[in-house]
Amino acid sequence: MRILVLGTTGYLGGHVAERLRALPGTRVLAGGRSPAAEVTVDLASDRPRHLAKALASAAPDAVVNCAGATGGDAVTLAEVNARGPAVLCAALREAAPGARLVHLGSAAEYGPGAPGVRVAESAATRPAGPYGATKLAGTVAVTASGLDAVVLRVGNPVGPGAPPTGLPGRVTALLRDAESDPGAALRLGDLSAHRDFVDVRDVARAAHLAVTAPGPLPPVLNVSGGEAVPVRELVRTLADVAGFRGRIVEEGTSGSARSARVSWQCSDITAARDALGWRPAHSLDSSLTALWAAEGASVR
Repeated sequence: MRILVLGTTGYLGGHVAERLRALPGTRVLAGGRSPAAEVTVDLASDRPRHLAKALASAAPDAVVNCAGATGGDAVTLAEVNARGPAVLCAALREAAPGARLVHLGSAAEYGPGAPGVRVAESAATRPAGPYGATKLAGTVAVTASGLDAVVLRVGNPVGPGAPPTGLPGRVTALLRDAESDPGAALRLGDLSAHRDFVDVRDVARAAHLAVTAPGPLPPVLNVSGGEAVPVRELVRTLADVAGFRGRIVEEGTSGSARSARVSWQCSDITAARDALGWRPAHSLDSSLTALWAAEGASVR
């Protein structure tokens, strides 16, 4: 089986590619803008015909699209998150119409959740900002493509390799800088929001199952932990794992704009269990322990 993975230099893409490479009888091709990419692809700028030629040459049985932008201005987000999946679908219809497409979406597509409610795939989508809106546009492009495709709507990923652009990775970097200073203070914004965290290795396993599952799949599947966790609890647990002895200071409402707009996020993961036999295998504690072991051990 030949699997083309787009975005292998990113956090999710790296873990997905690693998981798929372990499958027997599988050839994983890395696609992206990197000079090391086996298939040169730029979803933000490639024309469909150019991308179709690259796909025809790769001859994939499946494509996993992990490419995406989480930050930047609205133009950057739209180019990668909205245009990219649309161009990819157009090229696949021409060059590899029988290939399965697994696209990584985001729970940010749902927008604000109601406290105590797990959101199912059938719920209305009301993204609260450009990131969620552009990810939703990408999802629509995939689900309307007519391809053998599924969107995995991923919650807040955490675990080994978490980048500093997200809260778990940023807190890990701050803890590393603080070392063991009992007088140190972690100065963060408002931590009152609730988020649905999922281990990056569980995301990779869901992608693996989505690639190899027989028959058609539902168009969208939630891939999350299935629990709303106070962000404050995540920070405190990570600090405990790191042996941090200082103070955690929440400086008013200086958290991200998205946290202010989306105070509760929790996904219903029943459909992924039914369609893929998937459920999270890692607890949040184990995810944070693995994150610290991979990124923060140098402080000890």
